[in-house]
Parts: sequence; C-alpha cells; structure tokens
Amino acid sequence: MGSLNLPHASSFKGGSETFLRNVLESILKTYLMKNPTVKTIWELVQSMDNEKICYDHFTFRTFKVDGYGIDSLSSFFMDYGYKIGGELEFSKNKSKVKWFSPPDVHVPHDGHGLTNGPLPRIVIAEVLLDQLSPESQGVIRKYLKPEGGKQAVLSSTLGSLIWEKPTWNDFKQLAKENEFAAWTLIHGYTMNHLAFSVHRFKHQFSDIKFIKQYLEEKEFKLNTDGGVIKVSQDGLLLQVSSIADKLAVEFADGVAETIPASYIEFTQRLVLPQFKDVPFDEIKEFHRREGFELDNASNIMESTRFTAPV
Repeated sequence: MGSLNLPHASSFKGGSETFLRNVLESILKTYLMKNPTVKTIWELVQSMDNEKICYDHFTFRTFKVDGYGIDSLSSFFMDYGYKIGGELEFSKNKSKVKWFSPPDVHVPHDGHGLTNGPLPRIVIAEVLLDQLSPESQGVIRKYLKPEGGKQAVLSSTLGSLIWEKPTWNDFKQLAKENEFAAWTLIHGYTMNHLAFSVHRFKHQFSDIKFIKQYLEEKEFKLNTDGGVIKVSQDGLLLQVSSIADKLAVEFADGVAETIPASYIEFTQRLVLPQFKDVPFDEIKEFHRREGFELDNASNIMESTRFTAPV
C-alpha cells in the first residue's frame, strides 16, 4: 500500500494553520487599507526585482485594564502555538511590551508572504493605566466597557474600535499626558506597524543600508530618533522605520483633526558570532539575533509622535 500524501502536521492547539494565516492576512489588508503611505512602501518593496517578502513581526497596542491587556490578544495566538519570547518595559510612555515567537511550521524553500512563508513574531504593547494620572485613567475607563477585550482579534481584522469613538476633548486631554495612550484610544487594536524581515530578502533590499538610501531618495519620511538606522548594543539588530501617516479623523463630537496612524518598519537580524562559520545557504532563523532591544524599540515608538501640539 502506497504512503498517503498527508499535509504537514500542525502543532496548533486551537485549529488549522490556514485559519491563522487567514486572520493575519485580514489584519494586514485592514492595515494597508487604512495607511496609504505604508501601502505605497509595501508595494514598492514587492516591485523591486519581483521581491518575495517575509515578515519579522506584527505589532499591536492596548490598555492594561478590565481584560483589555496583552492577554486579550495574545491568547488567540498562543492557542495557535505562539510562545512568549520576552518582554520590555518603557518608563517614558508608561507601557509594557511582550513579544511572542511563532510556532514551528513547514515553510517551502521559496515560501513567502502570509500564504506559505514564515509566520511573523507578534508584539503587543499595553499602556499601564495605574501609572497614569487619575484624570487620564478616567478618560480611558469611560470608553472601555468590561469584557470588551474578548473581541480583540475581530477588532484587529476589521480595523474597528471595540469601544465608542472618543470626543476630541477627551483625546486631546489624554494626549497631553501620554500620546501612546491617546493613539491607542483612537485606533484600538488596528495593527500599529509591521516589520519586514530584511535578511530574508533575496535582492537589493537584503541590505538595510540600501533600504535607507532607497526610501530617502523616494522622499519618504523616516524616523530619525537614535539615528535612521537603529542599532542594538551588540550590533546584531538593525531597524529602520517610517514616520506614521497623518490621517483625518472625525471624533465623536464632530471635530475633524489630523492625527498619526500607523507606520512600517524594516528589521535585519545578523548572524550570531558563534555561527559565523556556518555556510550562508545553511543559515536558519535560530542562527540569527533574536528578540528586541529597549533603546531601539523606544526610538521606533516615536514614529507615531504628534509633531504638532494637540
């Protein structure tokens, strides 16, 4: 009897790999639809030498309150085999970040994108409400209803707020104390940014210095905090990010204002010193620098900075 051509075994607890990829694809489509500059960069990358893209990570923001914290979104991904990779805490914007490593899935030699490429890391930041002023806490709690965080993944795929849209006055009051929290209140679980996996590119974009030069020549606005290319202390993690699109938003009280939306990032992970002698065509992801760096991440977060007072 001949052997059956069975699909690659799934390590997921919650369902099929196809479903997970479809959810990520929906999140991506919503993010691109909402951010014109991001979409332009995304399309340019694909057009360069017919480049096949892979993603390093997808990043989201939320609030640590009444079931809306990191767990409200991470629980879905952990059901599908994601595991906690590490965490960082940011005193400046009073937030904490956890990142999650993807499950081990079969990726064809030419696998790319979300169809059959490597799954992205998931990064989730939460605003630490108990570190905000009573006034700011009051603004946030006014909108976040108990148990609403259960719909976090659906909110990300639709790009729709779980809570009611805030008024301009409430948004402005919150932004004066914490822009990170104000961004989260108006955008919710919509993806904050994605990062391309630079070291997986096959052509010119496999060098982050070329990416920087290319984007500057195309006159895209890049984040310069900590330098355009942010370099970790060990020199093995290099990142470049755009400045967030500024989009017109109509608030609940009818006021229309232009505020930062989302941005896009490029991440290059270099080979760890102990693997420097491994032949290039045998290098795998575990041979490369893993995790994130506090200073790099803190500077990249400034991509959604409000450049004008609100």
